[in-house]
Amino acid sequence: MNDYFELGPIRPPSEAQSLLLRVTRNCPWNQCEFCHTYKGEKFSFRSVAEIKEDIDSVKATYDEIRQLSWKMGFAGELNRDTLKTIFNHAPYDQAFQHVAGWLYFGGAQVFLQDANSVMVKTDDLVEVLRYLKEKFPFIQRITSYGRARTLAKKTVEELKALHQAGLSRIHIGMETGYDPLLQYMKKGVTAKEQVQAGRNVVASGISLSEYVMPGMGGIRWWREHAVETAKVLNQINPDFIRLRTLYVRNDMPLYSKVESGEFIRLADDQIVSEIKLFIETLDGIHSTVVSDHILNLLEEVQGKLPEEREKMMEVINRYLALPAEERLLYRVGRRLGYYRSLDNLQDLSLRRRIERMIDEVRPPNQQEGVLLSEEAEREIYRLMENYI
Repeated sequence: MNDYFELGPIRPPSEAQSLLLRVTRNCPWNQCEFCHTYKGEKFSFRSVAEIKEDIDSVKATYDEIRQLSWKMGFAGELNRDTLKTIFNHAPYDQAFQHVAGWLYFGGAQVFLQDANSVMVKTDDLVEVLRYLKEKFPFIQRITSYGRARTLAKKTVEELKALHQAGLSRIHIGMETGYDPLLQYMKKGVTAKEQVQAGRNVVASGISLSEYVMPGMGGIRWWREHAVETAKVLNQINPDFIRLRTLYVRNDMPLYSKVESGEFIRLADDQIVSEIKLFIETLDGIHSTVVSDHILNLLEEVQGKLPEEREKMMEVINRYLALPAEERLLYRVGRRLGYYRSLDNLQDLSLRRRIERMIDEVRPPNQQEGVLLSEEAEREIYRLMENYI
């Protein structure tokens, strides 16, 4: 109950059931225009000894949870009753609850925080991975964020050593493969380095997830963003291509460029058209496209390439063929968290609820099928902030 260990701020959506183990603090680059997470925070390495102490704390918490389960008569099993006790009683802090949640979902996955854990010296990270596996031999997957520029400099042999020690997957925030846009957004990396980084990871046997940011090119560069990003991915052939739509918060550096009119954001329908061009340009790869975040309008646009390309295109074309009022209905329903599929439009009770909300922001005397006012469109956009 008193075994404290550090927890960083974020993890990928696919790591929702993972134990979070903080290997580094914050982001070593921390200049990207579209990111707010680490602004004002200083990057630092954690020592191997510190990280091992955290692993020991997790192990002590694990043992305490098992003991609690035995006392409750569940023979060490972490079931819903045990979990409710842990989450509903004040003595159990956030770290304790985090371990309980991890174990409840199987205890199979670990995510190494924060933004670029692979920046740690290879031998040190190997030592951490081996110690983690020694303490928890039932772990099946260990993953980490990795910056492309760092991974472009890591040798394949180093990455193979990490893989052999237990590192299963690396998540890279590519965002775009278009050099002028990379420079504009201050990513601090080139398309060439992204290709090298991705190829290094693939050659090592570590599973690779590349993140792409629809909407990042704005009005000015949307076409180049879609095409050139796909071309970079065609040279890498990652295991996963994960879509994460751009949302500009007021605490991001990019926000001032939006306010000044320098950067003009794409509307939802334009982003859908951009994704269509992006998927059309992907060629010769066997990646799985994943749309695993609420910021994405069309969660259904996912599948294995090349065999499921047409299925993804059918979803996109089906949305774009909807009347304007139906697209608006879906957009609002999605941003409110009600819709996950275009088929949800057939749910009459949800439809009536969303229609009433739209009517509340629609200007007086405006007919259906007419776009909302600029203020109402901004209100729909603001709904996305609930999911950042």
